[in-house]
Amino acid sequence: MGETIRKRPKKIEESIEQLWTEYTGKKSQEAKDQLILHYLPLVRYIAGRMAISMPSHIDSDDLISSGVIGLIKAIERYDINCGTQFETYATTRIRGSILDELRSLDWVPRSVRGKAKVLQKVYSALEEQLGREPKDEEVAAHLNISEEELEEWISYAAPTTLVSLNTVLNSGDDDKPLQVIDILEDGKHKSPFSHTEQKELETFLADSISDLSTQEKMVIILYYYEGLMLKEIGQILGVSESRVSQVHTKSMLRLKGKLHQRMKEFSQAI
Repeated sequence: MGETIRKRPKKIEESIEQLWTEYTGKKSQEAKDQLILHYLPLVRYIAGRMAISMPSHIDSDDLISSGVIGLIKAIERYDINCGTQFETYATTRIRGSILDELRSLDWVPRSVRGKAKVLQKVYSALEEQLGREPKDEEVAAHLNISEEELEEWISYAAPTTLVSLNTVLNSGDDDKPLQVIDILEDGKHKSPFSHTEQKELETFLADSISDLSTQEKMVIILYYYEGLMLKEIGQILGVSESRVSQVHTKSMLRLKGKLHQRMKEFSQAI
C-alpha cells in the first residue's frame, strides 16, 4: 500500500524480524502485542481510505476496531516463509473484517443495492452485445433515464463497489475463502478452486481488466495497489475527485458484472 511500501530503516526492519521470529517460534504474547502495535497504523490507513465511501453515520472508530480484529487474525495465520509481505497479506484480511462489520450493520440501503445490481447487469449485457464498453448515453437509453439521472445512479452505487474486490468466490473446504483481491494480488494463496478453474478465472479477470480504458486501469492500480486516496489519484490524472469516484464505480460495476456472469457459468458447468 502507499505508505507501507516505503523502505524501513534497517534497525526497525531487524526489530520486526525478531518479533516475528519470537512470535512464530514461541507464540509469545508480548511479541504478538508488539506486532499489533507496529501494524496498527496500517489498520488506521485502510479504515481511512474505506471511510471515503461511507455514509456520515458510520463511525471511523468502529471501522478501526473491526480492522484490528482482521489484523490479529492475519498475524495469527501469517506464514513468514510464504514469500508474501505481511502488509500485502494483512490488507485483505483487515478490509474483509471491516466489510464483515459493515454487512452486519446493513449499511447500504436496499434501494441503493438494487440500483447497483441493475447497473451491473446493464453494463454487462450491453458490453456483450456491443463488443465494447457502452457509452453513457447508451446505458441511459437502455434504462430509459436521462444521462443526468444515470450520473446520480452511479453516484448512489459508489458505496456498493467498495466490496467488489472482496467478493467471496467460493468458501469450499478452506477456512480462508478465496476473494477476488486474493487472485489479483499474487495468486499464491491456497484456493478452494481446482488449479484449472483458478487459472481460468485469473486469465478471465486479467482480460477483463485489460478491456478497461487506460484511465480506468490507472484508477484501479493507483487505488488498490498503490493505496492512494481518490484526491491524490485525481491530481495525478488531472481530474476532479468526483470524476475519479465515478470512473472507479463504473469500472468496478463492469468487472463485478463480468465476474458474476463468469461464476454463473462455472456453477452451471459443475
